[in-house]
Amino acid sequence: MKRRIQQDLKSITVITIVDAVYPYVLKTIKDAPLVLYALGNIDLLTQQPLLSVIGTRRPSSEAASKMNKFVLPLIQNDWVIVSGMAAGIDGYAHKLAINHNGPTIAVMGSGFNHIYPRQHSELFQKIAAEGLLLSEYPPDIPPERHHFPERNRIISGLSFATFVIEATEKSGTLITVDQALDQGRDVYALPGSPLALQTAGCHRMIQDGAKLVQEPGDIIEDWTGIGPNWGI
Repeated sequence: MKRRIQQDLKSITVITIVDAVYPYVLKTIKDAPLVLYALGNIDLLTQQPLLSVIGTRRPSSEAASKMNKFVLPLIQNDWVIVSGMAAGIDGYAHKLAINHNGPTIAVMGSGFNHIYPRQHSELFQKIAAEGLLLSEYPPDIPPERHHFPERNRIISGLSFATFVIEATEKSGTLITVDQALDQGRDVYALPGSPLALQTAGCHRMIQDGAKLVQEPGDIIEDWTGIGPNWGI
């Protein structure tokens, strides 16, 4: 595995903010990264639409079923799923895309030499081969606590909207939601049982103005209204 990762690292593309391939929508955020390190299919940066799919690291037993119902139809329509390769919902989102031959982008909170969490080493390899990995950190930079809030602004900044599957009331997911709102992006939230801790954060977001999603068409309809040239 280590040898394979070292081989992958020879294929890293360095993208600066002045390069043509740098995503225009990411340039519009106030703290856009000056450099992105990319591993995989950089053409995904120009594909539309891109949707952030995020949530708790400790999902409920219903989370996978929720994603099959609400996210899989988007994947089957070639939507690019953007997430952070974290445990829980992030990992579910990337795996769902990979398992159904859909496009996905993972934004990391470390350099490519330091896969985090370690249990996602195989997922890292699959995304490198079939999707795209991004980081603003050089390959040798290990994960640090403050990297993950920084990474979140890229996840939301790349996407026209952020879709929260599950979140506790004090979830780190809320950091990405705040970033999305600050960037002028739409936020969607999936409701659930009021007895489940993993839905409390989603209910709070809906109370605060996030759009309640009852079917994938709720998101598709909004994208259709924006039009195919969003962000260009």
